[in-house]
Amino acid sequence: MSPRASRRGAWLAWAVQALLVVAVLAGAAWVVHHALEVLRARGVRSGFDFLTEPAGFSISEGWLDFDAGQPSWRAFLAGLINTVRAAVPAAIFSVVLGTLIGIGRLAPHVLLRGICTAYVELLRNVPLLVQLLMLAFAMANLLPDPTEPVRLLPGVWLSKGGLSVPWPVAGEGGWWPTHFEFPERGDFGVSGGAALSPEYVTIVAGLSFYSAAFVAEIVRAGILSVSQGQVLAAQALGLSSGQQLRIVVLPQALRVIVPSLTNQLLSLTKNSSLAVAVGYPELVSVANTTIGSNGRAFECIAIIMAIYLLLSLLISFGMNRYNARVALRGWQ
Repeated sequence: MSPRASRRGAWLAWAVQALLVVAVLAGAAWVVHHALEVLRARGVRSGFDFLTEPAGFSISEGWLDFDAGQPSWRAFLAGLINTVRAAVPAAIFSVVLGTLIGIGRLAPHVLLRGICTAYVELLRNVPLLVQLLMLAFAMANLLPDPTEPVRLLPGVWLSKGGLSVPWPVAGEGGWWPTHFEFPERGDFGVSGGAALSPEYVTIVAGLSFYSAAFVAEIVRAGILSVSQGQVLAAQALGLSSGQQLRIVVLPQALRVIVPSLTNQLLSLTKNSSLAVAVGYPELVSVANTTIGSNGRAFECIAIIMAIYLLLSLLISFGMNRYNARVALRGWQ
């Protein structure tokens, strides 16, 4: 095929995809418009005008300050930011922990292999909501009071009041962090650094531990997919076990790992909606409160669906780009 014909085919494929996207958006817009018309015909107040009205409630935590006098659209924005604030660190922790556990399941050491297997079988077979409720119970009842926190690491304190960690601090009159502020224990609790609420710690830890069990199986399957001949070739070159894994096995296993890992990250992001059960003010929690204050159930649910769809598309786009790079490297 000539380069000109190839470019023409690529443009045609993009045009067809663009038309499909426009058709889907037009269909969704028609459904929303029709539903609002039906609600108005039945005498139910409807529409998205409430987004510019005062929300009437405040949000207890998050990076975006929000009070009751601000408009509802800003409440949804704060909820979205809180969702991302929980999902991103949970995704990072789950990938790191899941990779270690997946490698541990293939370790020659029987005890280590047994512990990793028990972790996977236990956590992936217990519903996430149950695990979140158990973690919330442990945070509220089993940890010491804020005046007697547990020191996990230098500058890291845990108690019923949450988790205190070091945090970068900007210099006077500047935006660039110049040093880390470490929390310090005082007579009335821990001060300094960043204070993470018990609800936030619960949802991040719950998502991380639960998703890590699935990531571990994905990593294990990816490693097992690599031909034994590649391992033997690495051994013949005199590479150590760690070098074999890092240089030879994992780069080839990524071609199998990344597609399945994409699905797991999508599930993790959507599972963050369960944070409403432990009191963390993420997107679904904000929508529920908004529905309770103005009764716009259809509109709020439509907003939630649109936002989660956008997040899923962004994650899929990023992971697909990375998957393309991994595949190309694997076959070069």
